[in-house]
Amino acid sequence: MKTNWKSLVLVGLISSASTLAGFKLLSSNNGTDVIIKEAPGESLARFTSAGSPAGAPGDFVYAAEATTPTVVHIKSTVTSRGNSGRRSQMEDVFRDFFGGGMGDFGGGAPQPQEASGSGVIISSDGYIVTNNHVVEGAQELEVTLHNKGKFRAKVIGTDPSTDIAVIKIESKNLPAITLGSSDAVKVGEWVVAVGNPFNLESTVTAGIISAKGRGLGIIGQSSRRNGVTPAAMAAGDSPLESFIQTDAVVNPGNSGGALVNLKGELIGINTAIASPTGSFAGYAFAVPSSIVKKVSGDIIKFGNVQRGYLGIFLDDLDSKKAEEYGVKVNDGVYVRDFTENSAGKAGGAEKGDVIVKVDGLNIHSVPELQQAIGLRKPGDKVNITVNRDGKEKDLAVTLRNRTGGSDVIKKDESAAVMSALGAQFGNLNDQEKQRLSRYKVEGGVKVLSVDGGKFGRSRVEEGFIITKVNGKAVKTVKEFEAAMAGKEDSMVQFEGLYPDAPYDVFSFGFRL
Repeated sequence: MKTNWKSLVLVGLISSASTLAGFKLLSSNNGTDVIIKEAPGESLARFTSAGSPAGAPGDFVYAAEATTPTVVHIKSTVTSRGNSGRRSQMEDVFRDFFGGGMGDFGGGAPQPQEASGSGVIISSDGYIVTNNHVVEGAQELEVTLHNKGKFRAKVIGTDPSTDIAVIKIESKNLPAITLGSSDAVKVGEWVVAVGNPFNLESTVTAGIISAKGRGLGIIGQSSRRNGVTPAAMAAGDSPLESFIQTDAVVNPGNSGGALVNLKGELIGINTAIASPTGSFAGYAFAVPSSIVKKVSGDIIKFGNVQRGYLGIFLDDLDSKKAEEYGVKVNDGVYVRDFTENSAGKAGGAEKGDVIVKVDGLNIHSVPELQQAIGLRKPGDKVNITVNRDGKEKDLAVTLRNRTGGSDVIKKDESAAVMSALGAQFGNLNDQEKQRLSRYKVEGGVKVLSVDGGKFGRSRVEEGFIITKVNGKAVKTVKEFEAAMAGKEDSMVQFEGLYPDAPYDVFSFGFRL
């Protein structure tokens, strides 16, 4: 039976060098050191409070004891205005998942609305990893610890392409989770999910790993609407999905919580459920810890993610596609084309090749290739094994950044501000200007599409025309971008209208 993935609902790299006594030191972008615990290659013997060996099949006591103090409750507050009756499809998804009012967009008095999720403490000095969709669009974040302590949190950085975010609270000596290896877990292995479903604090559920490397297309929906297909995933232009699938019970509020093995080591961040109702119906999906480590480490150190790209447009293979493409294998990833300044092409890859291995690791699907490449940074060298005309050939490829170079890409504050809005903007055409002039509107900037972000959370719809930013008129995209420059971590107020109701002026705002 064909699965209807439209019912999927969002629930809310550190390098592989050896660790010292299970700890990893990172330099944050403000120059301070951050200590993150990692499990050693061979896990040390651990025991439950009852004296039994930790990790024994079917024994969840140690995992629960070790993990629950490290999982926090996150409350996000969004302030919107009035009720225009306009609501985006993505907003409906978040409403279904979070189970709380998300507020309505329109004119009128401010209406604070709350949503909730979970997070996992990854360092004793307050760094917390969660899902991007838990904190996206929030003007305020409140973190409640296991001991009931409450703190205001600041967003350090986000990576919408993996749905991972890092936030921070100002506190010391916090219990931090140990980061385990998601690559080492096996299908059929017992796991434990810890989070705050339905605002029930520190809920623990158990299940087994049902599958690894699931690519569901739920993070990439907005990218595909903008013309990026799944075939471009490893080219660096669309999201990185390689979910761990489990049957541990995950519900609204579990988003951003921990998926751990029986030794209490983090192997994933719970992110999505497959459900026709918004509640658990048998399948849950987590971002693997290998991706979480890479993304959170880069965000803390650089302010954004440093991801290596092959620059190849790809396609999954099966026997039917193998016949269609005229290749001699039906297992691997087919090379359809190359991006400009492609690292793969420079390394000797050709159209029609089938990628079957990366550094000796067998590759069966695009998500597996995404993960293998996405965990590396620009400038890293990888060995790609391709099947060409029935024979395997090894290629030495030096990965590049998204611009085709090998340098670390610094955080672009202005780009980050515009990206946080989650929308595309365009200038008004002459016809639109003439029509609005009848209503004494001199110009504005048109919202071409809304793909989430803060505009999605504020329920701005496609076609909305922004006329003012913080009380100052904007008539072109250039003026709009100038008005948004330097607004990171600041309150911004927008004013505008919809062309089908030019007399109704809407005002809304949020903190970037």
